[in-house]
Amino acid sequence: GFNQTVQEARAAKKLDTTSATYKKINAAFLRLKPYADQMNTTGQKFDWQLAVLKSDQVNAYVAPGGKVVFYTGIVDKLNLSEAEVAAVMGHEMVHALEEHSKQKLGAQALTNLAIGIGKSYAGSQIGELGNAAIDLGSQVGVGLPYSRSLESRADEGGLMLMAKAGYNPQSAITLWEKMAKQGGAQGSALLSTHPTDSQRIEKMRKNLAAAQAIYNARR
Repeated sequence: GFNQTVQEARAAKKLDTTSATYKKINAAFLRLKPYADQMNTTGQKFDWQLAVLKSDQVNAYVAPGGKVVFYTGIVDKLNLSEAEVAAVMGHEMVHALEEHSKQKLGAQALTNLAIGIGKSYAGSQIGELGNAAIDLGSQVGVGLPYSRSLESRADEGGLMLMAKAGYNPQSAITLWEKMAKQGGAQGSALLSTHPTDSQRIEKMRKNLAAAQAIYNARR
């Protein structure tokens, strides 16, 4: 699980706790956390934790109970601003809350919420998903891609969450546009559970006004 991942990363000198990239991710994490707690309707307080792994992988996921894992590659390769990092983080946090409320997973199971940069989810990748492992060699228990409705809820909830924390929700659109541009460049290194497509971005644009109103009200 998460603690093992952190221990292995530390042993392999892959745990980032000092770089500018880490500071950007951690700043977003700390700002979003209290608002994620406000949104928590699971009846259980989450012990949110963050681990940043030094890796070229364009990846981020959350394990049950709010253990957030970011790879430096997603920030560095996509050149993400702190607000765009918050868009990824907000989406993942909402997924964690949604997953928990579904109660499908035991606390030890690690949900794979990898951010896939493939434009669409190809059935042929299911095999790769099944044996995907963190580059440190620790196995990740991987679920199949989230249903569209779950993704939409995480998109919408993520927009509201980042807006409440004072990040311009417009950054979620630029984030997913960057993802779509990246396209299949990374290919199978990514676990394509989050298809980026025009439909998805269009839907987020529709939710943007509500999120923007929350953001503007804070300023």
